[in-house]
Amino acid sequence: MQTIKAAVCHSFGAPLQIETIQIAPPGQGEVEVTLDAVAICHSDISFAEGAWGGHLPAVYGHEAAGRVSAIGPGVSDFVEGDDVIVTLIRACGSCPTCAAGQPVNCSTPHDGTKGPLTTADNMPLLQAMDCGAFAEKVVVSARQIVKIAPEIPKDVAALISCGVITGVGGAVNAARLRPGEDVVVIGAGGVGLNAIQGARIAGARRIVAVDMSEEKLAIARDFGATHGVLATEAKPWRAAVKALGGKGAEVVLITVGAIPAYDQAPRYLGVGGRAVMIGMPHSGQTARYEPVVMAALGQGLQGSKMGDVVIQRDVPWIVDLYQQGRLKLDELISGRWSLEQINDAIADTKTGSAKRNVILFNR
Repeated sequence: MQTIKAAVCHSFGAPLQIETIQIAPPGQGEVEVTLDAVAICHSDISFAEGAWGGHLPAVYGHEAAGRVSAIGPGVSDFVEGDDVIVTLIRACGSCPTCAAGQPVNCSTPHDGTKGPLTTADNMPLLQAMDCGAFAEKVVVSARQIVKIAPEIPKDVAALISCGVITGVGGAVNAARLRPGEDVVVIGAGGVGLNAIQGARIAGARRIVAVDMSEEKLAIARDFGATHGVLATEAKPWRAAVKALGGKGAEVVLITVGAIPAYDQAPRYLGVGGRAVMIGMPHSGQTARYEPVVMAALGQGLQGSKMGDVVIQRDVPWIVDLYQQGRLKLDELISGRWSLEQINDAIADTKTGSAKRNVILFNR
């Protein structure tokens, strides 16, 4: 067992504690990755606040990049020194959902409480989201990582593993956006900006960003939105419909977990439109809509988990778009912090003004 530093959650809602923990070597089909960077996702914050329950103590973090530093038995696609991104998508590759091209919904049971982490005194420590990347190293399934070119900056690469694939994939894979369709993106945070980019890349005609902040709407335009609407307006869907030439959108992408966004989403839809649920509300929260309207207008609601991605297929494509200058990633980074500053970085993220804050381990 190695010892590493990690940010550990001992109590929901309390600051994370930087401490020494133990990590086991990689087992069958696993790799060890020494991390260079991990970004802070709102899902990490929600988990650490107890929004979805779970075991404690735990190490969160799931949006990471680094270098392979050890190989377990049965792994042949990677070698030590490979530059990789690390995702939370642990897929068996052979169950019915994996075979159907939906690895994000892998149906093979996996007991996440029996991961590679323990406390310094050898007590159980949850590797949350099968990743536990608020730590210097992770041990994960080789199916959770994707090789990238060494010249890709690791702080940028880390963003791809969740926020980018969730937003871009939500537009391209889940919504199946077609060229010429009109889109409303609710929320202009990290995922929302990537949903806007995905809509632009897919050939959307008009892209209306909806957010609480004029500043974030201005940023949304930089990422490809053609119009911006303040969510604080009395009936913001009316302004969106006006921007769309007097009709509703073919696609609405809900990228935030706020219940008002879910309540209002169908109002932005046109006839036959579809709303894609990407943002994650807290457990127990419910939304309200009028089903007779949606039925009469042929509208639909669907969920999208992690952009419905197949990481081995979609990540190389996304990296290519970045290298070609067609996908903005550097501009998504709001701040760079050390592991010891993680609670400050989380507090900054919770203000809503940050796009993505990144923890650097070699800072």
